[in-house]
Amino acid sequence: MSTSADTKEREEGLAFQPKFDASGLLTCVATDAVTGDVLMVAHMNEEALRKTIASGDVWYFSRSRNALWRKGETSGQTQRVVEMRMDCDQDAVWIRVEQQGAACHTGRHSCFYRMIDAADGGTRLSFIDADRQFDPAEVYSKQT
Repeated sequence: MSTSADTKEREEGLAFQPKFDASGLLTCVATDAVTGDVLMVAHMNEEALRKTIASGDVWYFSRSRNALWRKGETSGQTQRVVEMRMDCDQDAVWIRVEQQGAACHTGRHSCFYRMIDAADGGTRLSFIDADRQFDPAEVYSKQT
C-alpha cells in the first residue's frame, strides 16, 4: 500500500516512477506535434516505454497480440518522439509525435475518425476526417 509520502513524491517530485497497471501496462496518448490532433491511444509495457525513450521511435504493447511492436514496422507509418509527458500519478503517457503517413491501422490519419451523434432519438456514429491514406488490406497483407 502506498503512503501519502509516496503519492506526494510521485505527483509532485521529479523522479521518473511509471505506475503500470495489474497487466503491466500504462496508457499512451499520441498526438501530432504540429496540429495537436489526437492520433491514437495505445498501451506501453516497461520494455516499450524504455525502447521509446532510448530510440526516439515509438514502441507499443499490443494487448490483442500480446506482443511488443514498433509503430510503422509493418505499415511504414512511423512515429518519432518530439516530446513525452507523464500525467500526475504517472500511469499515463502523452507523446507528441512526428507522424509519417497515417496513425490508424484502418489507413486513416487518426484513430478518432468517427463522431458521436446523439440526434434523432438515438446515438450513432458519423464519419469525420475519415479519408484513408492507405489501403490496410494491401499494406497488412504483406505480413508473413
